[in-house]
Amino acid sequence: MKTINNILRIDASARMEGSVTRDLASKTIDQLASHSAVRVVTRDLTQTLPFIDEAWVGANFTPADQRTEDQKAKLSLSDSLVEEIKMADSLVIGLPVYNFGIPAALKAWVDLIARARLTFRYTENGPEGLLKDKRAIVLVASGGTPMGSDGDFATPYLRHALNFIGITDITLIAADGLGSDAEKKINEATQAIA
Repeated sequence: MKTINNILRIDASARMEGSVTRDLASKTIDQLASHSAVRVVTRDLTQTLPFIDEAWVGANFTPADQRTEDQKAKLSLSDSLVEEIKMADSLVIGLPVYNFGIPAALKAWVDLIARARLTFRYTENGPEGLLKDKRAIVLVASGGTPMGSDGDFATPYLRHALNFIGITDITLIAADGLGSDAEKKINEATQAIA
């Protein structure tokens, strides 16, 4: 009997049709499914995640056993997002690069899942991520920003955010600079997935 790989798929592209990152994420999951049984939970971030606000911050900094019902309700989506990560063995994240950075919806997700005492903690040696033993595969697409270039603020940020919560096994696969020879670059990314 195959072991089950619990996959959390994160889609951040505003495009539903013709999205390179959505297509590469699907190919990645198909590839993972060819090696083990998979169970996939999909979180489409374009379905409007809220931005954190003063009430959310206040609820987050209130000890869990002292939160009011309103504070618990304010954190309920964040709690669900964290639980999705906890249940996952692998994260497959579609990362379109928008204006040199990550989409606002993906930043909202990071804000909602980076929770002191829940996904990271501060120690005498600095912060320690609490969501360990997970793998992240990040599928990057950009029109003109090469991954790793001086103008790429997306991949270093996301790598750092994932490391911060304890996810250090990260594979980046890029179809970057799609403004020139897109078909070739998408084929190269597809080969890297295989």
